[in-house]
Amino acid sequence: MATNGSADAPDLGQQVEILQRQLAKAQNLCALGELVSTTTHEFNNVLMTILNYAKLGMRHRDDATRDKAFEKILSAASRAARITNSVLGMARNRAAGQEPTDLKKLIEDTLLLLEREMNKYRIRVETSLKPVPQSAVNANQIQQVLLNLLINARQAMPGGGRLLIKLTHDAEDDMVDLVVRDYGCGIPPDKLPRIFDSFYTTKTGPDDSGKGGTGLGLSMCRDIIEAHRGRIRVESSPGKGTAFTLKLPTVTKTAPSRPAPVVPVAPTANNLPGQSPSTPVGG
Repeated sequence: MATNGSADAPDLGQQVEILQRQLAKAQNLCALGELVSTTTHEFNNVLMTILNYAKLGMRHRDDATRDKAFEKILSAASRAARITNSVLGMARNRAAGQEPTDLKKLIEDTLLLLEREMNKYRIRVETSLKPVPQSAVNANQIQQVLLNLLINARQAMPGGGRLLIKLTHDAEDDMVDLVVRDYGCGIPPDKLPRIFDSFYTTKTGPDDSGKGGTGLGLSMCRDIIEAHRGRIRVESSPGKGTAFTLKLPTVTKTAPSRPAPVVPVAPTANNLPGQSPSTPVGG
């Protein structure tokens, strides 16, 4: 009896799921590649500091000079350890589960990874991180979302500028609000409604840092935030800048849990952030 050759073939839904998982792996590799590029130079700076102060301590016998050298070496080594821990946190193949997370520390660790890049492009980073309750999130995925938004913001200000990050607690809704606000070019109102569409991008190609976009970044940011029972909102005005607001539930919020998304966001800034009439996305 003849066998139907298509009987064992995966259906369309299965094919889509397979492609999503393959894309997830590719995005993870891309994310790690970006981090290696960003942190290698910073590590070189740290090592040069350690080497120079070690030589200083060896050349001078007086206690004051040696104490200063040891303090500088200890400070540089501590910084290197923090960078290492942040990178390892992203590289670790974590489960899809969510656990109580200190978002303030997560933001600080993420900014540490991008400090050199922000300085290079003359971005002045300002933070207003108020004490907030912990959120039940997958820290690895939220960090990838944050990296994506921060690099988008940097690219929106090619001549340098101000970047503001705010963290507050919305007690009425028991949600934590995380705002990434740039003062760059913004997005025209006619393009704003589409920025979360898959494969849509407002970019014409890579910028001078080599980062361009396929239109994947903001779409996956939305998927991740929605899977955390959160919401993502964007506001933009051309010539004035863009603000993305992430709303994430606290650990005490009693919404039923959902599985984390299968597609992580690589920190390669795929869409130029936008902002005009407020565009909420998510539940």
